[in-house]
Amino acid sequence: MNCRHCRAPLEHVFLDLGFAPPSNAYLSVADLNKPELYFPLKLFVCEQCWLVQTEDYAEADQLFNRDYAYFSSVSQSWLDHAARYVGMITDRLGLNENSQVIEIASNDGYLLRNFVAAKIPCLGVEPTDSTAAAAEKLGIPVMREFFGKKLAECLVGEGRQADLIIGNNVYAHVPDINDFTAGIKAALKPEGTITLEFPHLMRLIEHTQFDTVYHEHFSYLSLQTVCRIFQQAGLRIYDVEELPTHGGSLRIYGCHAEKSISATSAVDAVLAAEARQGLRDLDTYHAFQIKANRAKDDFLGFLIEQKRLGKKVAAYGAAAKGNTLLNYAGIKPDLLPFVCDAAASKQGKFMPGSHIPILSPDVLIDQHPDYLVILPWNIVAEVTNQNARLRELGTKFVTAIPKLAII
Repeated sequence: MNCRHCRAPLEHVFLDLGFAPPSNAYLSVADLNKPELYFPLKLFVCEQCWLVQTEDYAEADQLFNRDYAYFSSVSQSWLDHAARYVGMITDRLGLNENSQVIEIASNDGYLLRNFVAAKIPCLGVEPTDSTAAAAEKLGIPVMREFFGKKLAECLVGEGRQADLIIGNNVYAHVPDINDFTAGIKAALKPEGTITLEFPHLMRLIEHTQFDTVYHEHFSYLSLQTVCRIFQQAGLRIYDVEELPTHGGSLRIYGCHAEKSISATSAVDAVLAAEARQGLRDLDTYHAFQIKANRAKDDFLGFLIEQKRLGKKVAAYGAAAKGNTLLNYAGIKPDLLPFVCDAAASKQGKFMPGSHIPILSPDVLIDQHPDYLVILPWNIVAEVTNQNARLRELGTKFVTAIPKLAII
């Protein structure tokens, strides 16, 4: 396999999680009696451009299908994050009723609803029918397509170049990152701005966030690598913010390479931090598997111990990161009888691979578990606040990443 960006041969394994089903391929009752599709889940690091990437097996259209079950609006903290961003970027760029905003992977309209409310013209690009339909009900125009250079050229032909292109947690999801970036350049007005948010590879390594690895994430990104990808496409990064979302993310601000705007000091600061953390040192990447195995083993040991003690354990959040953890650890319903999730689209289904049933959070008070494992640790404060009554009843909350913690 060659690097998806620079085409150099890939020789160095960063992480090997064995085989797993696609993390958002939730199962119906009928599916439990059918064969389940598994893919290798292995990451390589490119020694030339330092792009960390999955082994090339799963195809995008198998991962993001019409029944895709992730709806961004389920999380109130994410809705709040999106609303704050829209207010900030509208002021920063002076957006108004004459502007054009395009969001790539607009999901269920969690973000663009704010532009609609402000009467700023916007367009969502979203390939999954289930989430696109939800956005359209909010009055958001949506193109049900995968984004790339070809689609961008169609938008240009229709006179729909953008003053602002947004991509939140999509850059890591695209199999052809060069084509996607070329599409951003084509769809951007000469003085336009791109903002992309993505989990920061430096934080993934620092906090042992191996459960954020799944087939839908083709790339694991550092600022140094994204600068290189942008430069090849005729773009450049002029600002960057470090965000707490998803365990530590970057929001980058990009423009055409020739645009007359100076880069902020934040860009050099993040690049320097990545160098200090060893993101250009192969030893940093080779050491990660041991850290991931230790976190997995500790969590599995905790569940086995609670079973022996006769304690009742449940989980909250049927998230993709939870599926990675459960499948790598080989956890089944005998150790974790059920997972609760607020998304109605997941309730009544089963977790891929582990076949753990997904229930409504309404059952938690009656079930009264001794321990509630919060699988999406990035929203732990939100989940604990929502389940304060459980704590009053004696339930203890547990997270497994970066290490086992009872909170």
